[in-house]
Amino acid sequence: MTEDIEEPVAPEGRRSTWPLPIVDAVAPPERLAMLRILTGTFALTYLLVRLPVFLQLGDRRTGFDGVGLAALLDGPVWGGVVDVTVVVTALAGTAFVLGWRFRTLGPVFAIGMLALGSYRGSWGQLLHFENLMVMYLLIVALSPAADTWALDARRRTQPIDASTEGSTRYGWPIALASLVLVVTYVIAGIAKLRYGGFDWVFGDTLRNHVAYAAARLDLLGGAPSPFARPVVRLEWVWPFAAAATIVIELAAPLALLGGRIRTAWVIATWLMHVGILAFMLIGFPMPLFLVAFAPLYRIERLWTQRPSWARRSSSTQPAVAR
Repeated sequence: MTEDIEEPVAPEGRRSTWPLPIVDAVAPPERLAMLRILTGTFALTYLLVRLPVFLQLGDRRTGFDGVGLAALLDGPVWGGVVDVTVVVTALAGTAFVLGWRFRTLGPVFAIGMLALGSYRGSWGQLLHFENLMVMYLLIVALSPAADTWALDARRRTQPIDASTEGSTRYGWPIALASLVLVVTYVIAGIAKLRYGGFDWVFGDTLRNHVAYAAARLDLLGGAPSPFARPVVRLEWVWPFAAAATIVIELAAPLALLGGRIRTAWVIATWLMHVGILAFMLIGFPMPLFLVAFAPLYRIERLWTQRPSWARRSSSTQPAVAR
């Protein structure tokens, strides 16, 4: 495979778009493969870090209120079922990242994370970023994301022809993930205005959220954010902070325009999440670690344009025909 990857173009020299003219659905297979590696690594790491939490779910018997896939259950399942699901999901996640038996194990990992997230959320704590993570996994798992930069690709004797259908074939999952990202933030902004009205912007709603988060941690014996108390006292700050939050979320479609507008929105959104973490100690790992924004960029360049010393120390992958 050559080190420099040119941007594929659709027939007649025009960029292919799907399903909206603003969303570019043309991409090289390496970009989709990198999305598989990034999202899979993030999700697998999240599962392993939270492993004690998931394993403890098998011991719970009271307080169950099924959400998502778990809504199909009449009540808590036997603890062994949870343990087996965790182990199978972790193993499938490793295969997901490596691109091994991806057509089978890719969906297994995505559905496993969906099931575990739904079951964990059925005990009263919903983590919103898990929804975006699982949607990314489902999109990638149902795509040809292991056609290159994968163990499956090493077994292939014939190179992939990415010059015809390949460009759109590898682009639609990335375009769909981009739309999911944008819709997620827009819905969040609309929900704030729908349930809080303009009082959410001009009132004390956001200020009260920060104060409540600090008081809750203090009540439960935790350490609240050291920044929360002094900032809560500054009444003039909160209308600006609330308005900025609404604008950032509703402006998410601008990210699809690309260029500096996209980068400005990504930076603003990342800073918003940094502020939430700093003042409320509530972390949204996917945007904080920039994984959420991966579909918006040519992420294959993380590898194809790596430093020369890294190129010399790495092995080559099977070629992709152009």
